[in-house]
Amino acid sequence: MPQSLSKVILHIIFSTKNRELWFDSDVRPRMHAYLATVCRDLGAEFVHLGGVADHVHIVTTLPRSVSQAEFIKRIEKTSSKGIKRFNPRYRGFFWQSVYGVFWMSPSQLEAVLQYIEAQQEHHRTRTFQEEYRELLRRQGVDFEERYVWD
Repeated sequence: MPQSLSKVILHIIFSTKNRELWFDSDVRPRMHAYLATVCRDLGAEFVHLGGVADHVHIVTTLPRSVSQAEFIKRIEKTSSKGIKRFNPRYRGFFWQSVYGVFWMSPSQLEAVLQYIEAQQEHHRTRTFQEEYRELLRRQGVDFEERYVWD
């Protein structure tokens, strides 16, 4: 029987609204586990998660049954609702409305995973905004600064 085959690997980056520092080292593992579950529940093959207090990197596969935009919208919406239930202090939590998503080949995967693993060290000397601008430039994404940040 014929079947459609696909393996699209995505590197998704979400920032907290106004880059607020919501995810301290105590809650970050719980938030990452929750996001991994959200991705799996949407039909994705979860690969890896990482980040710091103001943003998260998700490497996952895009399910064949949903568009990239719909997949990301569902991750944002579902995780935002779930994170708000972690603790009353998270009631005011929101993701930034703008996100980054980049496709990668399997040959790039290991380098991206290492990059994500080094987030703590990386952000000792660099802000999320600096990191994100550099990623956009490296990926050849044209952008206007005024539309990138909430």
